[in-house]
Formats: sequence, structure tokens, C-alpha cells
Amino acid sequence: MNRRNFIEQVSVGSGAAITAPLLTFSEASEAKSSRLLNRLGQAERSADVVIAGGGLGGCAAALAALRNKRTVIMTEETDWIGGQMTQQGVPPDEHQWIETHGATQLYRDLRTAIRDYYKQNYPLTDAARASKSLNPGDGAVSRLCHEPKVALAVLQQMMAPYQSSGQLTLLLEHKITGANVSGDTVRSLKAVSQRTGKETVLTAPYFVDATELGDLLPLTGTEFVTGAESRSETRELHAPEKADPNNCQAFTVCFAMDYIAGANHVIDKPKDYAFWRNYSPKVTPAWSGKLLDLSYSNPKTLEPKQLGFHPEGISTGDKLNLWNYRRVISKANFKPGTYLGDISGVNWPQNDYSAGNLIGASEKDFKKYVDQAKQLSLSLLYWLQTEAPRPDGGQGWPGIRFRPDVMGTEDGLAKYPYVRESRRIKAVFTVLEEHVGAENRAMITGKKEGNTSADFPDSVGVGYYHIDLHPSTGGNNYIDFGSLPFQIPLGALLPKRMENLLPANKNIGTTHITNGCYRLHPVEWSIGEAVGMLVAYSLDKKVIPRAVREKEQLLGDFQTLIRSQGIETNWPKV
Repeated sequence: MNRRNFIEQVSVGSGAAITAPLLTFSEASEAKSSRLLNRLGQAERSADVVIAGGGLGGCAAALAALRNKRTVIMTEETDWIGGQMTQQGVPPDEHQWIETHGATQLYRDLRTAIRDYYKQNYPLTDAARASKSLNPGDGAVSRLCHEPKVALAVLQQMMAPYQSSGQLTLLLEHKITGANVSGDTVRSLKAVSQRTGKETVLTAPYFVDATELGDLLPLTGTEFVTGAESRSETRELHAPEKADPNNCQAFTVCFAMDYIAGANHVIDKPKDYAFWRNYSPKVTPAWSGKLLDLSYSNPKTLEPKQLGFHPEGISTGDKLNLWNYRRVISKANFKPGTYLGDISGVNWPQNDYSAGNLIGASEKDFKKYVDQAKQLSLSLLYWLQTEAPRPDGGQGWPGIRFRPDVMGTEDGLAKYPYVRESRRIKAVFTVLEEHVGAENRAMITGKKEGNTSADFPDSVGVGYYHIDLHPSTGGNNYIDFGSLPFQIPLGALLPKRMENLLPANKNIGTTHITNGCYRLHPVEWSIGEAVGMLVAYSLDKKVIPRAVREKEQLLGDFQTLIRSQGIETNWPKV
């Protein structure tokens, strides 16, 4: 293979780029180019597609391309693939029909494999083992609450045969730091090992941005938007009057804990505890009080709402027991003595961090915001151990134990922050609230009953979640309202200009508002799987992805192909 244009555009802090002279090489000069790369301390790898980011979208894109006989290089900043389901410590948020439809077959296979992993490897009770719909944690948030490491093990099993055959190259702890672009085409990316500092040039006909923050978009000069659009731009019912590119949803550093009655596992007081103990989010409408408290703003009404907490899973009446909310291990599902107590994941309103925006942050600011968010999460844990009100009138639960092993880290906190919002491509087609929001859709169609979301002729997937925006860096409280079961239009996966770069995470053509329902686990997976198949199909047909949408015959052929591989493109009547 020719080695061309391997000198990267190197991104600098301002977002500008310094472009080195582009060099081209003939077949006869491959050895010379290899020697030059070696002198520069760079290696080179090539594949049919390079995927930056090993989250759910990245994994789905990789598996889709791999099953269609394409070679893949996938990079991941951390040492865990799986994104929000693993490295971020968030059990899957899903819709109520997930067990039978509304997701790809491959995603449902992943869920089945997670259940089977428990049945094959854990000492379950007979009843739990016999349950077709086993929920290891019996968490309230999902029909499948599980430990991050189990999802990791299953994803590794799914990748293993492709890695063994050499069809897949997985570069863990690698960050993309540069790109070489010629016109509307990405030629290569530069990946740097987080451990060794070694640089590797990655070349391919296609590149996929599955990073959590849309990192490839500024590096490649791909047009993008951030934050909130104005109502005049999008005509969206819930959009603000004035646009604010810096107004993005809170992120969260998650952790896990269990409870040993009568024990004392109180951690050292976090250095910023005094600050967070007295902190109230600066949002409008006003928050319910202090952040570290068993009350919060009801997302739908924004009125103060009381929560319950009891680390033995005991009912707290009509108040949601936060312990049970994202519980990933319920000891009742396992043989007596297996667990001393339940294990609960913490991704709550109380540890949402909205005081800094990760998108576009310098490396220094990124670290500062994540460190502050970690201090918030540690402060929440310490508050639960020492000050949280108890039903018996006491304060604190010193038997709560931090579980670093669950997150696979030394500090006990998730490997990467749970990110709810990213840079978004300026797409061929942008999904607006009028397409998927229940109230806005009713206004457009004039139908008040039995309304359906917009029908996209170029649908390449489906999904559902209510529109859920957490408190933001721009000072918004929750924005939370109903949506409709929706489709994923191919046009939202296509940048307006770039020909061989595709998004596969939260960076598709949505708005600040509609991102709120397209950002969850099964939808991210569906986006990634569609993108992986689009790359394979475009290579087979020798056309650019935009042509697949523009030419009716190609679009129909592609949709037939993806349906044959388990991707739903339409919702049944629900």
C-alpha cells in the first residue's frame, strides 16, 4: 500500500493547525518512507476503517464492519472498551420495549450475553438462573443493571476472534492528537500511546469519530456546533431565545459502593468537602436547596422533590430509594453468603457536575474540571457515610464501603466521566424537536392523539428515550419532556462536506434539545452499527457515503442489507 501524506496536521490549543509539507511516495519508496517514520519515532498502521473511540458506538461500528469482512483499527483512550456501559460505570438506560424490539439484534445479543455470563460464572439462586429476564442488580433504572466488568468481558469476547485473526487491531490507551486532511478527505490520523508516548500514523479509506466529545471534528476541520441553538435557528419549542455554544449538559464521575452493617469504612474527608457540602447549583429555575441533600428538582416540574436512601434496599415509602436506583448487584439474586451486601452504582443528581464544560477545554482545564467532579463524587460518598439523614433519626451510614474494584481504578472512581453532550456535526440533515418531541410534533401535525415521530425515508435505525437534559453549564435546570419512538436518519450521520469521516457517538446531526433522546446506550449502539455497515457498503459499491442517501437505488439496497443483518429501520405500532 502507498504511504501518502503521513505528516500530520498538529492541533494547537487555540484550535488552529500547523500543516507540515505533504509528502507522497511511490511503491518503490516504501522502504525509504518507513525509515523516515522510524526516525520520527512513528509507526504506521492501515485498515479499511479507523475508529477513534471504543465506546458503545465505536464497538458497534467495529463489529458491523468486521462481520462484513472489513479490517478495522480502533483506538481507545482508556484501558477499557465499552464507553458509558463500562469505563463510565453507567448501567444501560433503555426504553420499555427493549426486550423484544426497538434496538438492533446485535445489541440484544450483547444483553443476552451479559445475562449468560452471570449464569455461567456466578453462583446465582435457582430462581435467578432460571429467569430469562435476569436483572443482576434489580436496579430501578433498567431491566439489565450489571457490573461494568461483565459488559467489558462480553465485549472482549465479541472482539476476540477478530483480534486473533488480525482483522481487528485494538489500540488501548491511545489518544488521537492530529490529522492530515486534504480538501474534503481525511488522509490519516496520529495516535499517541498514553503509556509510552509513541506515535502511530493510522491510514484508511474511512475514519469514524466515536469519541465521547467529538474530538476528530476540530482536528479534521469538520464543521460542527456545540451547546444550545436559538429558537430562531431551529424553531424548537424548548430551545432558548438566544444561542449559547458553551451551554452543555452536566457530566458525572460515577462510583460504586456496598454496605456492611456495623462496620466503619468512612473515607478521609475530601479536601473540597466544605465547598461541596454548602454548594447549590446556580440554575434557573432555582435548585431545591443544597446539592448534597436528599432532595432535588423534579426534572419534569422543577418543583423540589424528596428522595429516600437506605443502603439495605429497604423501602422508603413513596420516595425513591436512591440505593436501589442504579444497583448493579442485588445479593438476593445470588446464593447466601456470596455478597455481604448489595452493590450500588452512583450516577445521581447529587454528583452531576455543571461548573465547567469539557467540550473545547484545554488539557489543563479538562483535568481541572474532572478533578473537581471527582471531588464532588467523593464528597457525596463522605456525606452519605457521615451526614445523610437516616430513617431512625440518626446521621450517616459508616458501613458504606467504597468499591474501587467495581470501576477498575485505584481511586475508586470511573475511568472516564459520563459525558451527556458532545460536539455535533453540521449534518446533511439535522433532527429537530418537531421530528421527535411529543408536544412540538403535535403542534406541527395538528394531531393530539396517537401521534408518531417523523418518518424518515432514509432511516437506518430506531430508538426511544424521553428528551432528558440535565442541568447545564449555561445555568439551565432540567429540561425533561416526552418524545416519541423515533428513527435514525442516514442524513444525520453525514457531515455536509467531509467525504470519509462519519460520527458514531453523540456527535451526529441532532440539536442541543434532540441530543437528549439520542444519547443513550441502545441508540448510540444503533448509530455505530449503521455507520460500520455504511463504511463496508460504500467500500463494496465504490461510492462515498453521501451517494448512498442521494441515489434511491443505493439507499433501498443499503436498507435491505442492514435489515437482513438485524437492524430495524421502522417501529411497529406501540
